[in-house]
Amino acid sequence: MKKFIHSISAMSLMMASTACLADWSATVTGVSDYTFNGVSQTLNDPALQGSIDYSADSGFYAGTWASNVDFGDDTNLEWDAYVGQYRQLNDQLSVDYGLAYYSYHGASYSSEGNYFEAYTLFAYDNAMGTSEMNFWYAWDYFGTDAGHVIAMLAHSVEIAQGHVLRASIDTSNSLDGDKYAWQDDGKSYLHYRLAYQTSFAGFDFELAAEDTDLDSKYADERLVLSVSRSFSL
Repeated sequence: MKKFIHSISAMSLMMASTACLADWSATVTGVSDYTFNGVSQTLNDPALQGSIDYSADSGFYAGTWASNVDFGDDTNLEWDAYVGQYRQLNDQLSVDYGLAYYSYHGASYSSEGNYFEAYTLFAYDNAMGTSEMNFWYAWDYFGTDAGHVIAMLAHSVEIAQGHVLRASIDTSNSLDGDKYAWQDDGKSYLHYRLAYQTSFAGFDFELAAEDTDLDSKYADERLVLSVSRSFSL
């Protein structure tokens, strides 16, 4: 199976870690292209995604998330699970850490790409918005026994009430290029993203422009539109 860079989406993590109106919630999302770190997980086609999440007053949360995928073979479903803890350290600084498990379905060999990933996400609120410094680490990336690290810097600013701009840059790094590498034996690449986020009539909207320094039609510049709706259970 042709394996692309993948991790739990920042949007689903943010929804899981923030305080909810109820202990249980569900979210349904439609996206024009399922990308993570700028690489399409659906060969540039749309995806339908859904999650069910539990959150406690203590900051503990757990959930499951699924999406259709297309890696150019018979794998057609990604189904993830995650558990974590959100802590407000002071009026400005918060941390979110946990463990995610990625599983793939559709063919007898799809599960060979299953793997665990640990993450730690920091956020700092200030007069200019919210700054983030986020990290993900997998020790058996896509079942290849290769270590893998993602590091991200991001900043969000509310340009008007209910209208947010979020800019981010992240780097994906293989710790063992002999076991897992991208094109031309590259061990790392950069991803840039600028997103506009807003809500209307109970729906959340995001329009993002993104690009990478990979030479691939599945990782070049693109616009990605997502529409989601959350429900209390």
